[in-house]
Amino acid sequence: MTVAPPKVIPPQSLKVFRLLVVEDDDAIRETIGEALCAEGFETILCGDGFEAVSILTSQPRHKFDLIILDVMLPGIGGLDICRRLREFDPKTRIFMISARDNEIDRVLGLEVGADDYLVKPFSVRELVARCRAQLRRYQERSDDSNAKMIEYGNLCLYIEECRVTKDGKDLSLAPKEYKILKLLLEHPRQVLSRDQILERIWGDDYFGDTKTVDVHIRWIREKIEQDPSSPQCIHTVRGFGYRFG
Repeated sequence: MTVAPPKVIPPQSLKVFRLLVVEDDDAIRETIGEALCAEGFETILCGDGFEAVSILTSQPRHKFDLIILDVMLPGIGGLDICRRLREFDPKTRIFMISARDNEIDRVLGLEVGADDYLVKPFSVRELVARCRAQLRRYQERSDDSNAKMIEYGNLCLYIEECRVTKDGKDLSLAPKEYKILKLLLEHPRQVLSRDQILERIWGDDYFGDTKTVDVHIRWIREKIEQDPSSPQCIHTVRGFGYRFG
């Protein structure tokens, strides 16, 4: 099968964000693209998984601000693309769309790294509104953080490179682990509730319970603490949440 080159829809107004839409249904893809164009986004459209991977690997890191990604795609599935992208890019917002409406499918999409998940058929107006909400949160966090590095003892978090070192050696953190650690480091000695962490990292629409925060904190402690059973960096504030330092 011959893969068509990516189609670029020029924005009608000053562009602020750059989006990639990966959807194999021509009508849905065009409808989403036109709606985003009307909102002033620069939008690139593609129709299968191989084409999406080619675009993402040929672009500089963080070139796209948000990716709308269908789960069921020819070539490479959306879940695999999301998983691969999150291995080297925890920053770009990923919005998954799918006809699969089972809870397990939605949970899986979020767990592999998606920031939001919308089930077909959906309102394009809602899709655009959710995209704006994701991008607004992303912009607010970027504006709040002007530092290029956060250092605490033997830990260094390099914001632009999305990596963490301990004693000068790189740590292997999953995207959600990195985001949680960065959030805690940006608010030293401040207690953050589980609900606050869920909202900031998983988004307003996440429907899981707060135990997922506890699990991720445990995983982070295993990587950054000298003795995870007696943590010195991330402290539990019983009945409320967590505090760094």
